[in-house]
Amino acid sequence: MDQDMKESMFGALENVIDPELGIDIVNLGLVYDVDLDDEGAATVTMTLTSMGCPLGPVIVDQVKTALSELPEVKSTDVNIVWSPPWSKDKMSRYAKMALGVR
Repeated sequence: MDQDMKESMFGALENVIDPELGIDIVNLGLVYDVDLDDEGAATVTMTLTSMGCPLGPVIVDQVKTALSELPEVKSTDVNIVWSPPWSKDKMSRYAKMALGVR
């Protein structure tokens, strides 16, 4: 997968908003990696802000929907991982400013 495709996938994922925080999952630092194989199967490795996040399934559905809008992506598999654990340090400067995190 080339860098342009990776950027396109991250761009699509910026449309997925964490319902609790109101910021997209990319700027929150929840997306650790994206991959796309030759068959058009996308794999997203990401985490959630908390293990008990009741909105996990909603976010996963939104990830699949967002990536399905890219013509290259035929299917999406979302791997939710807890290691490394998410922390506010993973957020972009934009997300930190929007949430008032110092």
